[in-house]
Amino acid sequence: MRRALRNWAFLLPGPDSREVPDDVLNVLHWVAKASRSLADLADPAVARQVLYSLKLKLDGTAAAAETVRRKRRTLVNAANYAVDLGELQENPITAVRWQKPKVSNQVDPRVVANPEQARNLLTAVSYIGGYRRARGRRLVGFFACMYFGGFLPAEAVGLAETDLVMPDAGWGSALLHRTRPSVGRQWTDTGETHDDRGLKSRPTEDVRRVPIPPQLVGMLREHLDTFGTASDGRLFFSEKGAVVPSSTYLPRVAGGPPLALPTAVAASPLASRPYDLRHSALSTWLNAGVDPTEVAERADNSVEVLLTRYAKCLDGRHEVANRRIEDLLREYE
Repeated sequence: MRRALRNWAFLLPGPDSREVPDDVLNVLHWVAKASRSLADLADPAVARQVLYSLKLKLDGTAAAAETVRRKRRTLVNAANYAVDLGELQENPITAVRWQKPKVSNQVDPRVVANPEQARNLLTAVSYIGGYRRARGRRLVGFFACMYFGGFLPAEAVGLAETDLVMPDAGWGSALLHRTRPSVGRQWTDTGETHDDRGLKSRPTEDVRRVPIPPQLVGMLREHLDTFGTASDGRLFFSEKGAVVPSSTYLPRVAGGPPLALPTAVAASPLASRPYDLRHSALSTWLNAGVDPTEVAERADNSVEVLLTRYAKCLDGRHEVANRRIEDLLREYE
């Protein structure tokens, strides 16, 4: 049923203008008969029941708070669309008093890697797969962009050689203006798996220049010397020249931690997602004493969001603070 709805009912053009397989047609016919009327949502009791169901997974257990919030946001948008079409007089979802689950806005400090751990992870990634196909070596610079530059994954996927300024020594810069998020070929106008957009939550024409440290400059130079660019100038691409698929980089840093970290650390949530490398980057900058306004500008965040979500200590940073406190106390003994 989920496959029939996702791949047929919720796509344009609709099923009426496409040749629908019999099994899918039967499912859609059953759903149409079994579904309640949209007008039933106007009943507060029904709307409340729908909201309550968002808190449960298919197996009946409680869903994560972030999942519930995302589902409610989708439901609210769908109801707003029904209002625009004249199917509903007002949005019945927003009218219901409902206690939203509390979602933590802070980054879990356990996922943040310190510089030594990050270097070990990047080294371990280079050993993934065979040397000739270089599945892991192609991704070292990609992950390095997130750790050393604070890039979003979709920004790194869309990065081109012409966007880079890489001097022989010192800091360089990257001009970010393009993202290639993976949304599925069924949901893009071009039929490609990756969409082609501007920066996240920005007008299409907006750009952001980000300074990149000498470590990242050197790694990107090495990447270009080894692999060159794709036909359209992109730095990171698959063996056949396609856009790097999210299935390649979404697993835990491509399987690097078991090779790079002690057993106890590898079993922890450290760098469990590529996005955690961005968390590590921003935490590193903040702990280095960089002004939050500057960090927020480089990361394309507001200062408020930055201090709420990213102002976390690096793994092991508390040891430095402990030593300073201990030294101060010892002076008075």
